[in-house]
Amino acid sequence: MEKNSRFSILMGAAFLMATSAIGPGFLTQTTVFTETLLASFGFVILISIIIDIGAQMNIWRIIAVSEKRAQDIANEVLPGLGYFLAVLIVMGGLAFNIGNIGGTGLGMNVLFGISPEMGALLSGIMAIGIFLVKEAGKAMDRFAQIMGFVMIALTVYVMFKAQPPYGEAVVRTFVPDEINLVAIVTLVGGTVGGYITFAGGHRLLDAGLKGKEAVPEVTRGAISAIGIASIMRIFLFLATLGVVMQELPLDPKNPAASIFKHAAGNIGYKIFGVIIWAAAVTSVVGAAYTSVSFIKTLSKTVAKHEKWVIVGFITISTLVFVAIGQPAKILVLVGSLNGLILPIALGVMLVAAYKTKIVGDYKHPLWMTIFGAIIVVAMAYMGGYSLINGIPQLFK
Repeated sequence: MEKNSRFSILMGAAFLMATSAIGPGFLTQTTVFTETLLASFGFVILISIIIDIGAQMNIWRIIAVSEKRAQDIANEVLPGLGYFLAVLIVMGGLAFNIGNIGGTGLGMNVLFGISPEMGALLSGIMAIGIFLVKEAGKAMDRFAQIMGFVMIALTVYVMFKAQPPYGEAVVRTFVPDEINLVAIVTLVGGTVGGYITFAGGHRLLDAGLKGKEAVPEVTRGAISAIGIASIMRIFLFLATLGVVMQELPLDPKNPAASIFKHAAGNIGYKIFGVIIWAAAVTSVVGAAYTSVSFIKTLSKTVAKHEKWVIVGFITISTLVFVAIGQPAKILVLVGSLNGLILPIALGVMLVAAYKTKIVGDYKHPLWMTIFGAIIVVAMAYMGGYSLINGIPQLFK
């Protein structure tokens, strides 16, 4: 494989993981927690970046070296474990999709003034149509990429416009006034939780970039993926901090949109509507497809009727959201739930790294194992804490 081709594949996997993370939940979670924690949210971002890098480096390397998908690795670690992991991923994917559907509802609300629930219902129908007509799906993917660049550019513009206290943000990133475990779990879950954990690694397998000789490139790809998502997170954090420090009110039903409106006026508000809708509706299709791909290798029935299983997945996501409502809270909740999946998924991968029938004669670095183990323990503790204490508070 040529060097340029390998680099292209690596960047493709990195952007797949990063764009999977940067969606409506990403925008809403960052805004909600910045409003609550102010400059101290920088510390949450720093810790989440460290955890994200540790998790992705371990998982991408083990998938590449074993040349197997995560569910098949898990089944070799312990028979039946792959099915359990697949169920967790599908449940997490469903939660993600409910959040993504919520994002489409917020976008439609911004653009046309209709209720988020009605906007979500219309968008769910459109997402099914996009999936069934493949040419339209490709066009939509391209549109979403363009919107992604617009989103980053607009966020940078809003950041400078909002004039955040950069000095205080830097200080509080290392010396926070408050440490919020729920926020850390939510951010990690929203960046590398659920199916996103394996999106990049599986992409490399499909593209043929695998084996021991690919380990250095795979490691760089994992770090690049987290870097791309983190840069966007930092820009949005600073933009939000600037607006919040001016004591401008945020709409609790659509807090992220308020940031763009306060800083860039009505035009910024409408552009945000287009961006969040485009990101969300393509994420609906992507999350459904990836989640179902986790079980199609384990079930011939699912493999045979894959298209209609995906349609059903999108339909259920839409109906659950329309019944529950509360899009902003759903988007924060989604990150928390997916944060609970990470310690299990990463734990399975770390065990697999020391089984020769899975990785052959590959020697996993001890420091990386220790790093991964610390993340497993920390995320299990923080995930349990957020489940017991934090999540119930969202729906009071």
